[in-house]
Amino acid sequence: MKLSKKILLSFSLCLFISPVFADQESFQEIELKATQGDAIAQYNLGTMYEAGRGVTQSYSKAFEWYSKSAVQGDVDAQNSLGVMYANGEGVTQSDARAYEWYSKSAVQGDAIAQYNLGWVYEAGRGVTQSYSKAFEWYSKSAAQGNATAQNNLGTMYEVGRGVTQSYSKAFEWYSKSAAQGNAIAQNNLGAMYMNGLGVAQNYSKAYEWYSKSAVQGNAIAQYNLGVMYDAGWGVTQSYSKAFEWYSESAAQGNAGAQYNLGTMYETGRGVTQSYSKAFEWYNKSAAQGNTNAQNNLGSIYANGLGVTQNYSKAFEWLLKAANNGDAMAQFNIGKNYLNGGNGLPKNRIQALNWLKKAANNGHAQAKLTLAGLQ
Repeated sequence: MKLSKKILLSFSLCLFISPVFADQESFQEIELKATQGDAIAQYNLGTMYEAGRGVTQSYSKAFEWYSKSAVQGDVDAQNSLGVMYANGEGVTQSDARAYEWYSKSAVQGDAIAQYNLGWVYEAGRGVTQSYSKAFEWYSKSAAQGNATAQNNLGTMYEVGRGVTQSYSKAFEWYSKSAAQGNAIAQNNLGAMYMNGLGVAQNYSKAYEWYSKSAVQGNAIAQYNLGVMYDAGWGVTQSYSKAFEWYSESAAQGNAGAQYNLGTMYETGRGVTQSYSKAFEWYNKSAAQGNTNAQNNLGSIYANGLGVTQNYSKAFEWLLKAANNGDAMAQFNIGKNYLNGGNGLPKNRIQALNWLKKAANNGHAQAKLTLAGLQ
């Protein structure tokens, strides 16, 4: 009996490892068969060494036994060997060798190897980057029911990468993947329902799929659920529930959730008002490049809310946001130069420069201010 162990590279560049099921045979029995040339036993022995199950963990020994099995044509061993080359486990890292072994397994019909081959083509790892080839291999894997490949196929259809753009096809593949419990696909399906892409807009269905994804720990879905509760879309409006889901997402590093958490603390919406907590979450979000948070952090410093007033820090954060195209920050800098506020001197030339940038980015008040200066 072959021990079931599949490892694949996911679209989000992390490893997915499916469960390893205990085999009735002892390590000694498997080792004996492996040394006698049994390809399945060699593969199983590789999985035991890789996981450290029944034996001291050793990537080098896992690589050794996967290699013996792979050269005999075992598709699982070939795929696992590809993963070891990709990650540099038990062997010098080599994307080219990973591609070679994924290919051997994939052409024999292994769905996970086909997915991995699609990923290396999409990423251009060990092979010339090709969205069309990525689409081809994801399609083969998806047709065999691989949920991650189905999700990635949905993404390629949604954005028109390697295939003609089609929201209806994206919806179809996201649905197949989501039905299998893939958290990323569940979130993507929620977004399709939320925005009416490839399906009639339906907030209650969006909420349903975001919820399935969120309870699996998907940070983006948790953020999206927070937005739905915040706005009362497809669910009874609740700031406390919005705060709860933003908190879950923010704790995982989602910059948008961190920003929204900052606004809730600043305004006391769904939580006891706290400028110091607002500052904390704006700071986390701003450090990741969120321009809204950078702008608000500038205001926090300028007004000394939750932190010692510091005009130089205020300008530093406003400038980061403004240079990143944030219209509000551009407007704020323009007004500060116009009126000589928050540590900046009056400077009409600089004021007009920043107000024009804000206006060109659609900031209505900047347009009105410019009109009044004519």
